[in-house]
Amino acid sequence: MTTLSPTHQLYRLAAEQKSAEVTDWSARISWVIGLIVLIAFVYWLMRQGWKWRGSLQSGLSDLAATPDGFADGDKLLTLTGRYHASTTAGQWLDRIVAHGLGTRSRVELTLTEQGLDVVRPGATDFFVPAADLREARTDKALAGKVLPEGGLLVITWVLGDQLIDSGFRSDHSAEHAAWVEAVNGLTTTHLTSTTEGTAR
Repeated sequence: MTTLSPTHQLYRLAAEQKSAEVTDWSARISWVIGLIVLIAFVYWLMRQGWKWRGSLQSGLSDLAATPDGFADGDKLLTLTGRYHASTTAGQWLDRIVAHGLGTRSRVELTLTEQGLDVVRPGATDFFVPAADLREARTDKALAGKVLPEGGLLVITWVLGDQLIDSGFRSDHSAEHAAWVEAVNGLTTTHLTSTTEGTAR
C-alpha cells in the first residue's frame, strides 16, 4: 500500500478544492428590474380597467346631497364602520366605480325618516332618499370581498334607473340585524304610503 507524502497530499487537496461561486450581480439586477417593470405593468392595466369601467358607467345619475336640516331630524339608527363597495344589484362582482362608489373607506351611516346619509372621510359622501331605498340584508360577499356569514350589511337602493347594492361593515357586526329591520321597515312604510296615494 502506497503512502502519499505530506506534500503530495497538499497538492491533491488543492486540486480537489473548488472555488466559491461568484455572484452574477448583472443577472440578479436584471431580474429585479424585470420584476419591477412587470408589477408596474400589471398596476397600469388595473388602472386602465378601472377607468374603462368608469367610462362605461358615466351615464349613471348624480348622487344626491344631504338635504338641509337633515341633522336636526330624529335619528333612527347610526353606525360607524367601513364602506366596502357598490355593485349592480344581484351581481356581486359587477363593481360600480362611477362617482367614487368604487372607493373603499371608513363610513358613518345615519338613518332617519328622510333617508340614509352616507358620510365617507376621504371619499365621496352621498344621500339615499327614503323613497329610493328598496331593502337591506346581511350577506358575506360583495365586489370580490368575502367575509364571514352575515359580515356585511347590504343595502339595495335606486340611483336614477339603476338598482344598486352597497356593502357596509359595522365596527360592531351585531348591529347589522337592527339595520336590516329598520331599513326594511322604512321601505315598507314608504311603499305603503305611495300605493295608498296612487289609489286615491
